[in-house]
Amino acid sequence: MIATLKEIFEYKTMIWSLVHRDLRGRYKASVLGFLWTFIVPLAQLLVYTLVFSVILRSQIEKYYLYLFVALIPWNFFSNCLTGGVSCIIQQQSLVKKIYFPREVVPIAYVTGAFVNMLYCEIVVFAVCIFSGVHFSVLGLLCLPLVMAIEYILALGITLIISAVDVYFRDLEHILGILSMVWMFMTPIMYDINIVPQRLLPIFRLNPMTNVVVAYRDILYSGGVPALGTLSLAAAMGVVFLLVGLVVFGKLKRRFAEEM
Repeated sequence: MIATLKEIFEYKTMIWSLVHRDLRGRYKASVLGFLWTFIVPLAQLLVYTLVFSVILRSQIEKYYLYLFVALIPWNFFSNCLTGGVSCIIQQQSLVKKIYFPREVVPIAYVTGAFVNMLYCEIVVFAVCIFSGVHFSVLGLLCLPLVMAIEYILALGITLIISAVDVYFRDLEHILGILSMVWMFMTPIMYDINIVPQRLLPIFRLNPMTNVVVAYRDILYSGGVPALGTLSLAAAMGVVFLLVGLVVFGKLKRRFAEEM
């Protein structure tokens, strides 16, 4: 595994080239172009505010913010699930023609999605400041750690599903449904405290639960994530990454034959 990681690092230029191409092509031929990166989250904020603050009134204070700070990280994770699953298939011409560590493709895809999330976080910070959130300095210092944990988690899962998808193409359709179910199993639109106590351990096994709670602790409550929340999220992220590297390493040997 160490040899694989060293080889991947040697291809860092290729990774950034793929990331740059993905970001440039995301809104290619669009009139507003890169501005869609900010328009989409603002439109989501407007719709959810209308639905949950005006029509289906929520009892949570500043519900629009409560939802928004969790929705942007979820969008990144969901994008890795539903889009990352087919990233190897989409780059099959590249995979068949030249040699490079195949891990480069999912790494580039997740990194591109992550950079896009970072731009969206600019909108989140603007909304937080407008809403009067008083940030904790220590909490803000923890924010890059939370983001890194989510990146590692998303990368690990993307490594697994992108490799399996080469052999089992139905996975793309299954993950479209799973992503929707997973969203409702994650405390994005509701407070984790309303989950029945007997079901709470099951919800905690959801790796995105602790990530979302940590984002809210920092950006909604203006506090610091609990050490237990960060530790559990980090442990799950590392486990998924290690499993992803192992699974991908075993399955990548026959990618060219299966495409």
